[in-house]
Amino acid sequence: MEESLKALSMDYLNLLINGQAFSDVTFSVEGRLVHAHRCILAARSLFFRKFFCGSDHDHGLLHSPRSAQPGSAGSPGASAIPVNSVGYEVFMLVLQFLYSGQVSVVPQKHEPRPDCSERGCWHAHCTSAVDLALDTLAASRAFGVEQLALLTQKQLASMVEKASIEDVMKVLTASMKQDMQQLWTTCSHLVAKSGLPPEVLSKHLPIDIVAKIEELRLKSSLLRRHPSFNVSHHHSHSHSHHHSHHSLSIDAAAAELEDRHQKIHRMRRALDSSDVELVKLMVMGEGLNLDDALALHYAVESCSREVVKALLELGAADVNCPAGPNGRTPLHVAAEMVCPDMVAVLLDHHADPNIRTADGVTPLDVLRSLTSEFLFKGAIPGLAHVEPNKLRLCLELVQSAAQVLSREEAAGAANNPNVVQAMYALQEARAAPDVGLDSRMVYLNLGMNASHDPHAHLGCNEGRGEDDGMSTSRSQGGGSAIGSSSLYSQHDHFQ
Repeated sequence: MEESLKALSMDYLNLLINGQAFSDVTFSVEGRLVHAHRCILAARSLFFRKFFCGSDHDHGLLHSPRSAQPGSAGSPGASAIPVNSVGYEVFMLVLQFLYSGQVSVVPQKHEPRPDCSERGCWHAHCTSAVDLALDTLAASRAFGVEQLALLTQKQLASMVEKASIEDVMKVLTASMKQDMQQLWTTCSHLVAKSGLPPEVLSKHLPIDIVAKIEELRLKSSLLRRHPSFNVSHHHSHSHSHHHSHHSLSIDAAAAELEDRHQKIHRMRRALDSSDVELVKLMVMGEGLNLDDALALHYAVESCSREVVKALLELGAADVNCPAGPNGRTPLHVAAEMVCPDMVAVLLDHHADPNIRTADGVTPLDVLRSLTSEFLFKGAIPGLAHVEPNKLRLCLELVQSAAQVLSREEAAGAANNPNVVQAMYALQEARAAPDVGLDSRMVYLNLGMNASHDPHAHLGCNEGRGEDDGMSTSRSQGGGSAIGSSSLYSQHDHFQ
């Protein structure tokens, strides 16, 4: 029986694939003609049944040709029916499901797509795949194909587990608009665990959704601190004294959460104005945790090199602190920004060039990928006015630091005079009154000599800083634009 159903499904699908064979209705989608069969569409979709019967023509999705009489919208010889608000690819996916009862809403592997810049992408959970699934979901709801809507929801629920947080927020918004509770639950928990503060979320999500995310975070925090709260909540009549205790706990936790948000807000305002001393007072006097507040990530993206350096010298921030669901460190952020100043100051304070995100990506992987994009396309998506010299220097800095660490681990600093020499050079550079980028380049160059290759070098020297356009920048964020993957936007979210 199963084989017979598969054969029947393929036979119907071949009718659609063969185009005009026995077709009695034609649609026009994005300038392309699609030939179909009224009897199949009407049998599978109440939307098309009403449309072909002439009882409801004003859908906003389809319009019958003016020359056709009611009831003849799909008659042979009639004009093509314009399809609005649905793209050709999505419309064909809907028809494939109506004809065969099965369809894949995932783009073909390695297929070049205009909204996916990654070469050789499998499109399993990239932005292109998520957008296609969202468009298919909206179309299936509009055409009344609920089975396809359920299939697409399951596909999206699988995608968001590995999708970027920006795509998760897009799916979250769609799930609320279309009342998809299971998908909403999955996405809301992912966003709540992302660590993004409300002021950042409000740039991507409606304010009512942000409020629900904050409420979810509060409940999650309470359950972690008071695991018996759920039990006592469901036995209010027999444990009324527990209710009063937990009500006080809720109020205290809510006040603590609000106080934390206020501290983070004040800290970022202080960093915006380069007032690191105020941040120091908040750490010492108010117990501010710079890692929980993602202070270093914010400073790398939004502040100057001097602010980042001063923040690191407080000794209260972990230079390798992971942030967000992917675990991006400040060095990952600086690499994505293509900012040599930030890369250098982070490496100078022992940032790990080999540290990996949850997806296994190192800062060196980030820069290699950006370099590949620049070489093959002449531009990097999300970054404007990238200077080739800056990209090259960032790559050399991180690559050289990774090589130095590798040699230290292999040979041991005590038995390797070249590494010892490099460490002395670094100490002298730190003791200098005005440490610039060139001094760190000397340190890295010395480290590379540990390979015993007298001709090994970085491809740049002390005298080439200005020629390469690499005079030390004092501009905000190192003078580079921030891509779409940023955890934070620039200063405007505090204005």
